Amino acid sequence: MSGSIEQAGSRTRENAHLLHFLVRLPRPMEAVWPALTTPDGLAGWLAPADVLEPRLGGAVTLRGLGAGRVTAWDVDRIAEYTLECGGRLRFHLERDGSGGTVLRFTYEFRGGAESEPRWRTRFERLIEQVASAP
Repeated sequence: MSGSIEQAGSRTRENAHLLHFLVRLPRPMEAVWPALTTPDGLAGWLAPADVLEPRLGGAVTLRGLGAGRVTAWDVDRIAEYTLECGGRLRFHLERDGSGGTVLRFTYEFRGGAESEPRWRTRFERLIEQVASAP
């Protein structure tokens, strides 16, 4: 089983822009979770996490994205980081068959443009990272 990026979409709602991705990953949820919720995991595909307190209300600082709080935390399923700049990154994991995972990702942001191709490249790195993990 290999990974894939099956859908992406973007829309604007009031002053907020939303990017959505559905990413299929070739590993179980428990193996994907650390890539989304640990400093080493995030640094491998998204951004270094200078601060990450893995709990609801915990502090988070993602280099290049900003500082904020953990606003949703359901171990092995949902992590959401809301940044002071008005951005929100939400990772929602679901089982995909017997050994895979579906990641439903939403990025809500204000102001400057974010590109689908840039996020697609990030998710390609995530797929590679998860597939090669022990």
